[in-house]
Amino acid sequence: MSELREAEVTRKTKETDITVKVQLEGTGNVRINTSVKFLDHLVTSFATHSLIDIQIDATGDLIHHTAEDVALTIGEAINKALGERKSIKRFGFAIVPMDDALAYSAVDLVKRPFQVADLKIDKEGIEDMPAEDIYHFIQSFSTSLQANIHVIVEYGNNDHHKVEAAIKAMALSMREAMSPDSRRDGTPSSKGMM
Repeated sequence: MSELREAEVTRKTKETDITVKVQLEGTGNVRINTSVKFLDHLVTSFATHSLIDIQIDATGDLIHHTAEDVALTIGEAINKALGERKSIKRFGFAIVPMDDALAYSAVDLVKRPFQVADLKIDKEGIEDMPAEDIYHFIQSFSTSLQANIHVIVEYGNNDHHKVEAAIKAMALSMREAMSPDSRRDGTPSSKGMM
């Protein structure tokens, strides 16, 4: 893959106005300000460990709408940047410890959206983000990316650590799955298409 895989997507509704730019051959640079601090933290962590450069300009009326539409727009931008998904590894997995927490993730960039998220969040929310919106972020991302994503927290005491470990594991598994496979020429599927 000699050309850079990058994309820009805008999503504008009555509730949000979001523009996302991604560069898959990046270094993890991120510029984001959604006004939801924990969401910014999660996206920054995702960018840092996936090595995807991400720029996000976002305004929204409610935390739920902002988190959902940011996830949809990031997923759509990465999907667009992946194109036909030829000559990639397709699968990725990672296990990440973070202090008291351990999380693992597996990704299949097969174009069949499905997600399993078991984050073991004990509280109603983390920082300024409700727990249900963290789960919904992963679901929305998986749907718009058209990927199969499983992210599981094995154990942990601190909800912040559990979720951050999960996002880092998801980022590392994405990094592996979207990486070029030098031995593969074409679609990574026995069907001949994703």
